[in-house]
Amino acid sequence: MDFKQHITIVENFPKEGIRFKDITTLMQNGEVYKRAIDEMARFAKEKEVDLVVGPEARGFVVGCPIAYAIGKGFVPVRKAGKLPREVISVDYGLEYGKDRLTIHRDAIQKGQRVLIADDLLATGGTIEATVQMVEQLGGEVVGIAFMIELGYLNGRDKLETYDVFSLTTYE
Repeated sequence: MDFKQHITIVENFPKEGIRFKDITTLMQNGEVYKRAIDEMARFAKEKEVDLVVGPEARGFVVGCPIAYAIGKGFVPVRKAGKLPREVISVDYGLEYGKDRLTIHRDAIQKGQRVLIADDLLATGGTIEATVQMVEQLGGEVVGIAFMIELGYLNGRDKLETYDVFSLTTYE
């Protein structure tokens, strides 16, 4: 399936010169959204994951249904100050800014096989920070799955030692 047909390009959002890839139009089409999640879940099953981890917020709308589809748990990665228990954190860079991500210190057990899922791979900063926290907690990142990859931003270069799956790529 050509998922690009269901993704809307929004010019100059969130700032001038950015061509934002909006997955909400894909998600509004139940059949297409299901197909996208099913393809990502197939990748997760092949990797025999124990947990799915997703960074907020769009990583939740990708990671949660994958976890549900394969019958595994989901672990949220949130911005600073959003998780109620003891956390670890990592500062990271976005394609247009900086922020800090956190994960509960007890969310991942040593040796658990983890799939990280998100909507978009751009520069790779968010996922690189997420990988760092998963590994710091003793998890093994066995795969990373995206709905969209922006190939021209070279985010995959930061993830070259991991198995990366993308539904669709924009060059």
